Amino acid sequence: MASNPHEYDPAAIMGGLYGDGIIALKGAFSPDWADRMHEDILQLFEEARSRPRGALPRGPARYYVEVHPERLRGFVDIVTHPWFVAVCRAVLGPQYQVVEVGFDIPGPGAQDQPWHRDFPAPDATVIGRSLDSLAFNLTAVDTTPEMGPLEIAPGTQWDDFGGRDAPNREAGMFPPKSLYPRYEARAQTRMPQRGDISARSALTIHRGTANRSQWSRPVLVVGVDAPGAGNAARHDLQVTRPYFEGLPAEVREHLTCRVVDQLQHIEQAHAIEGLLKPEY
Repeated sequence: MASNPHEYDPAAIMGGLYGDGIIALKGAFSPDWADRMHEDILQLFEEARSRPRGALPRGPARYYVEVHPERLRGFVDIVTHPWFVAVCRAVLGPQYQVVEVGFDIPGPGAQDQPWHRDFPAPDATVIGRSLDSLAFNLTAVDTTPEMGPLEIAPGTQWDDFGGRDAPNREAGMFPPKSLYPRYEARAQTRMPQRGDISARSALTIHRGTANRSQWSRPVLVVGVDAPGAGNAARHDLQVTRPYFEGLPAEVREHLTCRVVDQLQHIEQAHAIEGLLKPEY
């Protein structure tokens, strides 16, 4: 592992994210580290399912849960990792903001999702041709083909199929089926292993595939914005005052959050209707 962010090439980082829309670092953390993350995720998932709007469905047998950073033992390890820092600086600039921490869990029986992006493409991307947000993913298990791995269509973060100004926000997330042959022709299946980390534009067209195994496939998500991107408004990142004050300065300055006396349950805003039905 490189000892500091400057040992990672900004040109290679930007080339990957502006080109394919996804890059990865193999073996960023140890398998034992990933196993601890897995333990934390499973505990948080059980807690979230016990309260209203704690775990939101993202399709059959598939859920998304937002979590408090201090409930994850490895949070600081992630946001101080030299590769994470280098990627954020290269693409989002030196004032990047961590705005989201959560996880996806596709369980046994999860079905193919429709092709989608995580939110409508902003004008900064469609008109300005720049990326102002990234999603970092860390698998909690060694992915196998039977576990419903991610499929992604490289280069499609620049696709413009409208819907940005529609009253229904989902209109800008789901491409018309007439474009499906384009995505199927480009589709790549991602098979991350414990300890790997990836970064992608959440605008790159992708989908979760059917989980035909007996095991769930939890994936941690850390969302990061450039200043002004505005995605923090869709989340409720909270930390307690003692935790915040104990964080390294280089973490505090990049964390967009509420500092609270006591953590409050995160009630997620809404399910994404377009993901609640299997595609096929």
